[in-house]
Amino acid sequence: MDDLHLRQPSAAGDLAPGEVRLSHARRGDKGIIGAVGAPAAEAGLDAEELERRLLELGFVEGAAIEVIHEGAIGHDPIAVRLDDMRVALRRKDAAQILVRLAGAAQ
Repeated sequence: MDDLHLRQPSAAGDLAPGEVRLSHARRGDKGIIGAVGAPAAEAGLDAEELERRLLELGFVEGAAIEVIHEGAIGHDPIAVRLDDMRVALRRKDAAQILVRLAGAAQ
C-alpha cells in the first residue's frame, strides 16, 4: 500500500482521463478511489493530518465510491457510499481524493 502515498493528487491539469477530484463529483457519480492526499502545492501539516484521517475512515485506493447526496447550499457537504459505509464530508476535504469514474475511458 506504499504506492498510495507515492501517487499524490496533483494539479487539476495533470489528472488522468476519466479521473476527477471527489470535490467535483456530483450526485449519482460512481467510481473507484485512485489516490488520497493533498496536491503538492497544498501539502502541509493540516493536509497530512486530513489525509491520515481519510485513510482511517476507509478512503483508500481501490475502494468503491458513489456520491449519494449533496447539501442544498453550494452542494456542500456531500454524502458518499464508501464500500458498505455512508460518510459525509466537506467538498474542501473531498478535494484530496481522486476518483476514476465508472464508465470513463481508460
